[in-house]
Amino acid sequence: MEKQILINNQIRTEKVRVIDENGKQLGIFPLQEALRIARERNLDLILITEKVEPPVCKIGDFGKYLYWLRKKERGTKKISETKIIRLGFNISLHDIEIKANQAEKFLKAGNKVKIELILRGRQKGLSNLGKGKIEQFLQVLNGQIPVKIEGQLKKEPKGFTLIITKK
Repeated sequence: MEKQILINNQIRTEKVRVIDENGKQLGIFPLQEALRIARERNLDLILITEKVEPPVCKIGDFGKYLYWLRKKERGTKKISETKIIRLGFNISLHDIEIKANQAEKFLKAGNKVKIELILRGRQKGLSNLGKGKIEQFLQVLNGQIPVKIEGQLKKEPKGFTLIITKK
């Protein structure tokens, strides 16, 4: 449910603090005077916040304001994304370095990285070697960028998982 944004004649208050389209504060005006100023500039009077006394209104294009709000909302969702790096049981040192480079890119972008090591069949009996592969990966990655381990290495039915972030 999206909050209703009040514009022009939908605003119900006697006085408002007005900000122009360039972000400059014009002052406190009666509502009718603020509406007149907005109409003269062929723009809308948009209620920004009513939590303060008097409420803050901005003169601007309502469509552009909605676009800016949606863009701002999309930008905040990207912050806590988790990327997955899968390691195989028989992975070579060169491949570990390639995966570490990819993990470094993810960490520098501000993402968390989930490291997965999948064990199949008889590999499940050699889980200590699997832990060694993850430790080897972490050593290579720590040489490139300092990392912080969130939680601990989890043993799951299909292998191991570990979540890391940038320090």
